[in-house]
Amino acid sequence: MNTANPKPRILVVDDDPELRELLRDYLGKQDMDVRTVADGPGLRAALAHEACDLLILDVMLPGDDGLALCREIRAKSRLPILMLTARGDELDRIIGLEMGADDYLPKPFHPRELLARVRSILRRAPEHPDGDGNVRTLKFAGWTLDLGARHLVDAQGVVTPLSSGEFRMLNALAESPNRVLSRDQLMDVLAGRSAGPFDRTVDVMISRLRRRLGDDGREPRIIRTLRSEGYVLSVPVEKHV
Repeated sequence: MNTANPKPRILVVDDDPELRELLRDYLGKQDMDVRTVADGPGLRAALAHEACDLLILDVMLPGDDGLALCREIRAKSRLPILMLTARGDELDRIIGLEMGADDYLPKPFHPRELLARVRSILRRAPEHPDGDGNVRTLKFAGWTLDLGARHLVDAQGVVTPLSSGEFRMLNALAESPNRVLSRDQLMDVLAGRSAGPFDRTVDVMISRLRRRLGDDGREPRIIRTLRSEGYVLSVPVEKHV
């Protein structure tokens, strides 16, 4: 968040004018600076004009849908993204997470639930240049996790950008190597809440990280699954300042 402007800057992208007005008024009363647009061109123009701290993006949009826009943004930015999806449309939620969204909220929703999600993402979004204490990098299995830049670097120096959710989850695993973290613990890292019985957010994010790391999902070597327990980074980790 830009410290020159203490109010979190929220950009809402939804083609429903009533919902845009509701979110602008409600979040504005929570001391947030809210801008709204109706579609992809409006989103691109808004981001070109001014940066924001969080994007609230509806899946169902005219022209480029929310999933395509999420993928476009994630290819060049770590901007936190909260996606709004139709209730019961599990496929859109999973695809949204795979595209790099940080969280999703099914419609219809209560404004207080949206506010809780927004605050949770913003609370986890600020960058910490030196990471944990003076530690700047975590090295494991030929990879370097840069805690300041919040990206991965392979042995040849090639940089792999991470979404904010991917970074938080990988950082949590790498800070506790060979320790099993439950799905609830990882969900709390991602979104500040427990995982529901049918919530696949953590599993999708683990799959994304395995692909980033070149870790075979069928026989993973770096991030292992312990059935009914959780996930563990099963390789040694070196901390460097």
